Amino acid sequence: MATQQEGTGLSAYAGAGPRRSWSPWKTITGFLVNKPLGAAGAAIIIVMSIMAIAGEWISFYDPVEWNLRDKLVGPNLSHWLGTDQMGRDLWSRMMIGARVSLLVGFASVAFGSGLGGILGIVSAWFGGRVDQIMQRLMDTLMAIPTLILALAVTAALGQSLFFIIFAIGIVQIPRANRVVRSQALSIKEAQFVDAARALGAGDVRIMLSHIMPQCVAPWLIISTGALGIAILTEATLSFLGLGVPPPAPSWGGMLSGPARDYFVVAPWMAIWPGLALTLAVYGFNLFGDALRDVLDPRLRGV
Repeated sequence: MATQQEGTGLSAYAGAGPRRSWSPWKTITGFLVNKPLGAAGAAIIIVMSIMAIAGEWISFYDPVEWNLRDKLVGPNLSHWLGTDQMGRDLWSRMMIGARVSLLVGFASVAFGSGLGGILGIVSAWFGGRVDQIMQRLMDTLMAIPTLILALAVTAALGQSLFFIIFAIGIVQIPRANRVVRSQALSIKEAQFVDAARALGAGDVRIMLSHIMPQCVAPWLIISTGALGIAILTEATLSFLGLGVPPPAPSWGGMLSGPARDYFVVAPWMAIWPGLALTLAVYGFNLFGDALRDVLDPRLRGV
């Protein structure tokens, strides 16, 4: 049977021992005190998520409506971040652009890391020919550069939001697969797995009930780190003209074309979306590093 470990995961920051009840408030405050950079990253993610969810309510103009009388206006009280070459309010476009970028990031990572993790568990459990075939497939995907693979899938399938999520998600599969597979390979030899097998548990039940829960920590860590990569990949596709089609705003799309042409006279057109992308990736990286330190027992206390 599996033995309980004292002070593992986030419970270590709540001061919870094997006989103490877990307190969410103590866990959160402990994380804020012990991992201030991770807390700053979480704050950035929360603020940007609020921007994405409440975009219509906190934007003052239609993000796609032209107003040529106010084109290339710098930041002021009416237009907090200025306007672009069509007179569109950049604050409103930034709010809606956050929705596109974060939606693509979260959905593609959920698809790619989720599928990669499941395939990793299946590959580790069955081994043999199944493992060989799956790992050679992962080798093939990893041999293709990330951006080239995403460009090829997007160019072949189209520029709809669904296909962009699918293209970026495929890129995430091999990394999650390798991490989860390595964890599952060690867990499948544990005594509690042998005990479950001896009691008559089937393959699916053992994988879902005994192996998968033990793989959640590395799975969660690799997914958090992949979010920043997914957002950057979407921005790159949009910058190259293969992202979400206009007039829908996205941070990557706002950096392309006119932002470069008008950079000398209206630098704010490129500064704000570039800063938003930088903060988003920085926030996910900070939070992912802190999460790794909390969930990995080898790094706890570092």
